[in-house]
Amino acid sequence: MRSLPEADPGMPDVRGPLRYLWWNARRQLPSLLGGIGFATVWWLVQALVPAVLGKGVDAVTAKDARSLVLWSLALLGLGLVQAYTGIMRHRLAVYNWLAAAYRTVQVTARQAARLGATLPKRVSTGEVVSVGNSDIAHIGNSMDILLRGTGSIVAIVTVTVILISTSLPLGLMVLVGVPIMAVAVGPLLRPLHSRQKAQRDLSGDLSTRAADIVAGLRVLRGIGGERVFAERYREESQRVRHAGVAVSRVESLLEGAQILLPGLLIAAVTGVGASFALDGEISTGQLVAFYGYAVFLIGPMRTLTEAADKLTKGHVAARRVVRILSMEPEVSGGTGTSGGGVLRDTFSGVTLQPGTFTAVAAAAPEDAIAIADRLGRYTGGDVTFGEAELAALPIDEVRSRILVADNGARLFTGRLRDELDVRGHASDDDVRRALRAACAEDIVEALPDGLEASVTEGGREFSGGQQQRLRLARALVADPEVLILVEPTSAVDAHSEARIADRLTRARAGRTTLVCTTSPLVLDRTDHVIYVEDGRVLAEGTHRELLESSPSYAATVTRGED
Repeated sequence: MRSLPEADPGMPDVRGPLRYLWWNARRQLPSLLGGIGFATVWWLVQALVPAVLGKGVDAVTAKDARSLVLWSLALLGLGLVQAYTGIMRHRLAVYNWLAAAYRTVQVTARQAARLGATLPKRVSTGEVVSVGNSDIAHIGNSMDILLRGTGSIVAIVTVTVILISTSLPLGLMVLVGVPIMAVAVGPLLRPLHSRQKAQRDLSGDLSTRAADIVAGLRVLRGIGGERVFAERYREESQRVRHAGVAVSRVESLLEGAQILLPGLLIAAVTGVGASFALDGEISTGQLVAFYGYAVFLIGPMRTLTEAADKLTKGHVAARRVVRILSMEPEVSGGTGTSGGGVLRDTFSGVTLQPGTFTAVAAAAPEDAIAIADRLGRYTGGDVTFGEAELAALPIDEVRSRILVADNGARLFTGRLRDELDVRGHASDDDVRRALRAACAEDIVEALPDGLEASVTEGGREFSGGQQQRLRLARALVADPEVLILVEPTSAVDAHSEARIADRLTRARAGRTTLVCTTSPLVLDRTDHVIYVEDGRVLAEGTHRELLESSPSYAATVTRGED
């Protein structure tokens, strides 16, 4: 089996699901053509078997031993060719299935990385999961069926020509009957298409619900909401079940049509052929051959209806993939450069001086988050970085120089050390210093394997406060030129918060750092505090200066306490 291709460099034409399927087919054209060739020969060999078998029967009837031996050898040769071409067809079918399916994973993953923060705003988690769970299988099946489907058409045409040349009425019966059967299953495809789409959409919503429940299970247990959410999940799962049953009804009719319609054609061809044999118009061997052809035609005709079903499912799956691939990031980069310096958000007036430890305290938490998103170029805004507009810099450069770490970040599955040093450039001493600054040494020491321990999905073996400290350590290990932290100590106790604030200022000494927080323990240790109200800078100074000069700031950070 040949190895699967590397990730394709270009993005597909995403103007429609059919164009996406065609793009996938073009990317693996040599293997598709090779598979179609083997499938065609495989079907043709099977189509010739009834003719050879009929000739052998006529040789037996005529008591011609030499002809019987020759036709027996011909039948043996056809069997050997069928075996070889069948093996190669299957190998290429599996290859094409895997290539199309995992090429879809490649382009979807690349698009997800390109969209970044835009993706979760536009698409639910369940919809993205459905692409990897079910849609890739249907897209792979649509490539696989092209092999047998194309070969079956050639086989049907070949058998029809043989039948017409042998007996015009029988040939015309097949020639007319096959299109009628193809048209007969047409009315089933449209409802199948719509019901499959509805079932896929509901499955995606259910996956999203499941992800939300798993992510918030600890909170649900704390507030006693498990039963409520379990009931909601049960209701949604029943809707998915009913949608699946609706799809299966149409699929069962389609499966039944694959048996009934060819069976009717076989019965008609065999009956007419038997009457011709009794009248002496055809020989006994030809009657056997006609029956063999009629039975053989079940395979290619079932393949055609299977092709209609799988191509329909592939079209529905491609539509979901195309929806993701057609999205554009909310922000884009340019080709400019910046030597660094002052980072300023013109809309709010927040200005970060190089090498200072600055805090933004906002009366409304969402204002601080919006400022962090603009400064990190996650949303559009008039932001300058030194002498350059931040929007003029390439996105990759912005991401490498300005790091925004908020509580929406996640811990991923894998070795803890790799999770903390995502770029793979930090030394062991760098990792240990970051853990100390984040007061996370005790977390690592409690693990049997320390930094070699394996982190489960989402880091669920850690408490909320432990996850927050590990995320902070990960941000410190990255050591960006500008570090923006959003509420980095909201889930830790006051004692740990004070220690983190002290160590954080020392760890980031001489580096530009912004902390969005209203914690007095953190604010009192910063070089400069900016108070924001209604999205605009209202006051600036040190924490103690603002406590005395700005009643609004004092009320925000002390929460009405002395």
